Amino acid sequence: MVVKLPSSTEWVLHCATSLAQLEPGSTASTAQLAEYFDLPAPYLAKQLKALVRAGVLTATTGPRGGFRLARPASEITLLEIVEAVDGASAPYECREIRQRGRGALPPEDCRDTCVLAAKMAEAHEAWRASLAAQSLGDIVAGLPEWAPERTRRLLTGITPARRIS
Repeated sequence: MVVKLPSSTEWVLHCATSLAQLEPGSTASTAQLAEYFDLPAPYLAKQLKALVRAGVLTATTGPRGGFRLARPASEITLLEIVEAVDGASAPYECREIRQRGRGALPPEDCRDTCVLAAKMAEAHEAWRASLAAQSLGDIVAGLPEWAPERTRRLLTGITPARRIS
């Protein structure tokens, strides 16, 4: 079984990571994020609103409005972001096919959870634990040194003031 997440999962992970690279208090609009990643703005807006509902992002309206992280990047896990748009349900559902067809087992041999269902549940929990252990802060810390400035410049058009020595 291959678990394939929708493309919107990639979108929100990248958008949240980009927002984590902005200067404190800065925002980026749906249009800016859509242009930055060449994504359809109306559909991206729905995904970003899901992150707002989940408490990952905050949104402000008006000419200087947009999205920003609701909390410090170190306090937002990848699991929160994924679950905000994809939900928390396990991707594997045992339908007890071991009790059907020519090879059907009798009900008394199926009192315990199917070993395959148990292993799939373990794998899902390991995946969730791995995502829960990684924060946006961890992701930003792993980016090349030049990446945040480039993201700020290309996403918002804002570059930090350079020091004159």
